[in-house]
Amino acid sequence: MEITTIGLDLAKNVFQVHGVDAADTVVVRKALRRAQVLPFFAKLSPCLVGIEACGTSHHWARELTVLGHEVRLMPPVYVKPYVKRGKNDAADAEAICEAVTRPTMRFVPIKSREQQGALSLHRVCKWLVGQRTQLVNLMRSQLGEFGIAIPAGLGHALTKARQFVDGEVAFDLPACAAKVIELLAQQALDLHTRLREIDQRIEAMLRSDELARRLATIPGIGPIGATALVAAVADPHQFRSGRQFAAWLGLTPRQKSSGGKERLGRITKMGDKYLRQLLVIGATSMIRRAKDRPDAVDPRLIALLARKPAKLVSVAMANKMARIAWAVMTRGQVYQARHEPVLVA
Repeated sequence: MEITTIGLDLAKNVFQVHGVDAADTVVVRKALRRAQVLPFFAKLSPCLVGIEACGTSHHWARELTVLGHEVRLMPPVYVKPYVKRGKNDAADAEAICEAVTRPTMRFVPIKSREQQGALSLHRVCKWLVGQRTQLVNLMRSQLGEFGIAIPAGLGHALTKARQFVDGEVAFDLPACAAKVIELLAQQALDLHTRLREIDQRIEAMLRSDELARRLATIPGIGPIGATALVAAVADPHQFRSGRQFAAWLGLTPRQKSSGGKERLGRITKMGDKYLRQLLVIGATSMIRRAKDRPDAVDPRLIALLARKPAKLVSVAMANKMARIAWAVMTRGQVYQARHEPVLVA
């Protein structure tokens, strides 16, 4: 019988295949080594292949698409209910094969190599920022043990680090402690230099991408947020509305409604954590600007701050920014403050 649907459970070295025919009869159930995957699918007639979305799924989806197969990626959380009693690779592949045929299943668009490359740049940038923060905090704590305080702020810490490395300032420290501070200071400066190089690459990505430039016109979304949205959202048209896009990012309230009574809780935080974090940070910067220059921001933000706590307002503004971003991505428009979006010339 001809195979019509396959569930493929990915792994590092051993991949599990579960295939059925048009009558849902199991035709193949076998394990494949990594080198056997593409030759196996190359011999098959084009069929529907279901894969759980994970770190390597986009690569395999692109490879199988080239062979003529229709590949659909699914969030693992949506596949889990189809796993029967017991948890193993064969059961997972069978569940994937069942889930991919469901008419109400939600799928993850396949990312291109360029999108994954841009996302890797963002991931490394986030990791390096954390490393730099750890180094600066460790340097502060070590100097604090000898009664030396550095003013708050990353700029002050990096300035002191540069002065110490260049010999412009000398702390009254034991020889071994001075070596430790020099090591921390030099490493923090090196990381800062690498982060500046990554920022320049992100700026170049912004200039070269028309969609990213349009997203950057939205208040609160800068080069990092704009390029991250372009890289993470493979197909904005998969969302029917801005609210659905905001829900995908985890920025909508959790619902616990029953018996006709609607109960809304905190935001779900179920979506892309990195994108949600960027939007909330952008909204927070808008709130900070509203306190310093209230005439330079939307009056509705000022009115909202008068009624609600700042943290709640930042999440609400992040939700609004997500909806605006969806409209900009799907309608080919740019954002204009206090005006309807206009078509790009």
